[in-house]
Amino acid sequence: MTERLLVTMKPISLKTLAPILIGMAFASAPGVLQAQVSLATVVDLAQRNSSAVRLAELDVQKAQSALSETKDAFVPSVELASGLPFVPSVGFTGGVPSILSGTAQSLVFSLPQYKYIRAAHAGLKAAELNLKEAREQAALDASSAYIEFDTLDRELDTAHQQEGFAERLVAIEQERAEAGVDPLSELLQARLTAAQLQLKRMHLETRAATLAKQVAILTGLPVGSVLPDHASIPEIPAVGADEARRVPIAVQSAQSLATSKRFVARGDRLNEYIPQLSFNALYSRSTKILNDFDNYYRNPIPTDNFSSGFSIQIPLFDLGRALKTKESSTEALRATVEAEQAQKQNDLQIASLTGSLRELDALAEVASLKQEIAAEQLKTVLAQLELGNGAGSGPGAPAQLSPKAEQLARIDERQKYQEALDAGLDLSKARLNLLRALGHMEDWLHELHAK
Repeated sequence: MTERLLVTMKPISLKTLAPILIGMAFASAPGVLQAQVSLATVVDLAQRNSSAVRLAELDVQKAQSALSETKDAFVPSVELASGLPFVPSVGFTGGVPSILSGTAQSLVFSLPQYKYIRAAHAGLKAAELNLKEAREQAALDASSAYIEFDTLDRELDTAHQQEGFAERLVAIEQERAEAGVDPLSELLQARLTAAQLQLKRMHLETRAATLAKQVAILTGLPVGSVLPDHASIPEIPAVGADEARRVPIAVQSAQSLATSKRFVARGDRLNEYIPQLSFNALYSRSTKILNDFDNYYRNPIPTDNFSSGFSIQIPLFDLGRALKTKESSTEALRATVEAEQAQKQNDLQIASLTGSLRELDALAEVASLKQEIAAEQLKTVLAQLELGNGAGSGPGAPAQLSPKAEQLARIDERQKYQEALDAGLDLSKARLNLLRALGHMEDWLHELHAK
């Protein structure tokens, strides 16, 4: 008779499948292909590729096995054994020869074991929270690197524009110096400006290459294959210390671990004086092959033998158990202190980030205002170059602007734009860290995947 096995496959959503397909496409490409990848995809790939996440998943599996092991103490364990003789026995060896024997035993009642089960439950919860914490950390690392990568990408475009303006400035000063309008120092100053902008561009390229490598390590994609998509970055909410706090996942995990240690200590303490009830059963089938055991007994040895019953173990004095209780109690106290320390460190981090955010917010506003002022000054310079300054050419009138003023104004405006980008990057990173410290990182990740 042939049986058919029907397998029902759960449909995979597009959001779940997209990161896998992107990773397979890059992995199978003959060369390094560049493509815009959204922040949500980078975060998903980073969480899948993170070694910390994989280790946390293994810890969850280990905790699940530990919980099953504590529960299985109440499930009878059955063992079979065989004692076939190899050569004929000589004399009375003291045991009944059996061709097959089986034993079954299990706990029936044990208060300490119930404490161990509750400890395993708390340990599993701690492992699951630790997995969630590892996923959030991977998401935070990927988000920070991606946002910085996107900022550097825009800064590099600005740096190339500045170099173009600097080249035109040097050409203008070269002509003015040859014509005797400007001294040689002005030409040297223009060349210095161009060299400084070139050095800054090289510095930005080095940072961008480092971030490209970091993103590749986080996601598992080839180096240089990811181009940031600015539109995929959702706005990071401006939260503060007065925001409704949630217990951070790291603190919850530490608290669950401390709870698990306390239950273990209680179980060990109960083991010192609480009896436990066990069930035992034994079956053996005797053999008369290659032995003469019947000669030593009044009656022949029966072929089938079976016994069962309950056993009660009453602890009276066991120094080893007392020392184990002391050890587990110390571990429980240590885990409790570590959980309290994690909470205090998180509170301190919130206070520090809140203070830094005020300064970074003010710096970002100042940088934005400077960029707006520089943009307006550039418009003024362009208007004066086109229409004149309106002061005429009489005695005491200010000199008309030269073409080099336009290039200097453009360079300054782009410089102020870069400073505004840097200030915005620092502010975004601080907001992300504060979101995580306040326990709201998951909300932002939901918004990220919904974008």
